[in-house]
Amino acid sequence: MKLYSATEDHDIGLHQVHNKDGGRIRYQRKCEICGEVVAYEDIDKAYEEEGRTVVLTSAELKSLPEENSREIEVVEFIPAEQLDPIMYERSYFLEPDSKSPKAYMLLRQTLEDTDRIAIVQYALRQKTRLGALRVRGDVLLLQALLWGDEVREAKFPSLETDIKISDKELEMSSALVESMAHDFDPDEYTDDYQAQLRTLIEAKLEKGEALDTEATFGATEGEGEGGDVIDLMEALKRSLDKKRGKEKADDDAAAASKTAGKPKARAKKKA
Repeated sequence: MKLYSATEDHDIGLHQVHNKDGGRIRYQRKCEICGEVVAYEDIDKAYEEEGRTVVLTSAELKSLPEENSREIEVVEFIPAEQLDPIMYERSYFLEPDSKSPKAYMLLRQTLEDTDRIAIVQYALRQKTRLGALRVRGDVLLLQALLWGDEVREAKFPSLETDIKISDKELEMSSALVESMAHDFDPDEYTDDYQAQLRTLIEAKLEKGEALDTEATFGATEGEGEGGDVIDLMEALKRSLDKKRGKEKADDDAAAASKTAGKPKARAKKKA
């Protein structure tokens, strides 16, 4: 499988510049000990706890088993309505590998026919991630999910206040909702701020209020994002086999526990 970002940011990219001469403001990675500017490839990561710091090298992070995993492990299949939208993060389109288009289409069709979402686990960019695999049109969509402990609980004093709502108030509120009820079409909505910002930029360009980009900002650098996730169907099979093996082990353990709890039958003496 190949992974492609399914969404993009439409905001106009703005740089920080010096208000006196328009010079580009850039951030530098400086070492607090020697004061030198450090190249990205010479930077390690560290964790601090109770006054002690543990430095983790790139090699050590890559040596972790989950970092080296290139599989999408299917954990379970759930009804689509059981997944709270607050869990969703980024979305990715999955492209089938040239060697396995049939497996891709089989899984896509099965998820569509059963109206289910596959809950999966995978590793991407030095993180173990939880995801939802679902159908969108003719493609499989992988949506990164937050872990359960990353979703905060809503605790507000106002929620504990005892408020009484009358039948008349509820009736009027429901009538308002019904009067504004409509099928959602995202194309009907526009980002007014970005449109106004674009108008302002074009107006300044027409007036000649512009700087030479290369001389002022330097060459622009493109950024790409992507990753490879392979052997989806094989990972599915292994996930199912693992689940069946665990269920069998649990059944055997339960049977052994019941047998151990029963008193042993005494041998009958011969007459």
